[in-house]
Amino acid sequence: MDEIGYNTSNAWEKTQDKEKIFSYCEDYKSFLDIGKTERECVKEIIKRAEKLGYKDLDKIIDEKLTLNAGDMVYRNIRNKAIILAVMGKKPLEDGTRMIGSHIDAPRIDIKQNPLYENTDMAFFKTHYYGGIKKYQWLAIPLSLHGVIIKKNGETVDVCIGEDENDPVFTITDLLPHLAKDQMAKKLSEAFSAEAMNALVGSMPYDDKEVKEKVKLNILSLLNEKYGITEEDFLTSELELVPAFKAKDVGFDRSMIGAYGQDDRVCAYTSMTALFGVRDPEYTSICVMTDKEEIGSVGNTGAESKILEDFLADLCYLASDNYSDIILRRCLNNSIMLSADVNAAVDPNFEGTHDKYNAAYLGRGLAILKFSGSRGKSGASDAHAELLAKIRKVFNENNVVWHTSELGAVDKGGGGTIAMYIANLGVDVVDCGVPVLSMHAPFEVTSKADVYSAYKGYKAFYENLD
Repeated sequence: MDEIGYNTSNAWEKTQDKEKIFSYCEDYKSFLDIGKTERECVKEIIKRAEKLGYKDLDKIIDEKLTLNAGDMVYRNIRNKAIILAVMGKKPLEDGTRMIGSHIDAPRIDIKQNPLYENTDMAFFKTHYYGGIKKYQWLAIPLSLHGVIIKKNGETVDVCIGEDENDPVFTITDLLPHLAKDQMAKKLSEAFSAEAMNALVGSMPYDDKEVKEKVKLNILSLLNEKYGITEEDFLTSELELVPAFKAKDVGFDRSMIGAYGQDDRVCAYTSMTALFGVRDPEYTSICVMTDKEEIGSVGNTGAESKILEDFLADLCYLASDNYSDIILRRCLNNSIMLSADVNAAVDPNFEGTHDKYNAAYLGRGLAILKFSGSRGKSGASDAHAELLAKIRKVFNENNVVWHTSELGAVDKGGGGTIAMYIANLGVDVVDCGVPVLSMHAPFEVTSKADVYSAYKGYKAFYENLD
């Protein structure tokens, strides 16, 4: 059985340097705390990239420069998605090595006309983003992040609730004593989305002539701090996210609990893996998209042309005689790891997985051959030849990994960016970190899995033929 059987391994038992894992994850936790929205992630990634010498691709285009092996570039896509690349020695028509993740996460968005007063309290109307269990977002501290564009065109950055001295916000819940009717309902019906209104104030403005004194007081405070009026909410993007920081979990500190690990754990590990790549054979690319949690839509999502356009510009700047056929060959010869998290087996909830084909916390990277639901609907089903290449690279570089599915057949399922990348002609397979409590405000990962992802992604960039 040792020679011809197959068993998964515990990543902690395979490692020779636990201190390296803990050290790596400290910076990862800092990244999670800094980047709680897609805009904040992009800003932090650019800061780190430029410090290492990455150049803005659009500036290179404007200056009519060329690209050569070893050059490091990035493109900021509307401050919500970003793509980075290290140019390889081989021509781009031979293909690239790409890792694609997403940096958006489930959250509570603020509506465009949000502020109202009721029973001497002020509230924000909200609309949830992505797949959530609504009750998990009630009665917890929330911070407000985003941007407001004023009528004069000025952009105001908003971040309230992250500093220890900041106030926080919350969506209130009904006390158990009065919740008989609520608790008798199905879970999907017990919590109304339109009733998920965030509490933002209760102090009245000192003016006897004003009807809505609490609302006016909030507007007055916002006007004083940011110089905005109520109409400016119409041109804003504001999000409520959990106000707490990333924390170690367990007596042994072996796990990380934090908001937004789906999918910033894969974004961070693929980014840091790329940052360690120098003079690769194939051009190495790190793609971090937006809107995955609502279907990869829009012009910052994976379903758009952002990756294709980026590759076209690389081909143009690296070729003496650019033509569309170079881009087509580049796409068809490229390989991507769709770096998204997987649902780890939770022994508190039996029957949700086929345990012979499931992702497990602490057993390294989880490779997902196919996603989708029911009869693989909406899946990108990777070819066996691609899996063989990934298997070989991971095994030869001592990367701890195992195969997985996203739950038992007919239990549910889900999708990633893989199917949209496959539509471009790219060979792609899902490969990410197992997560407990996925899409909850406090998700849990194993530090050993996080480090395994980094090792695996780096090996993919540097060694996949």
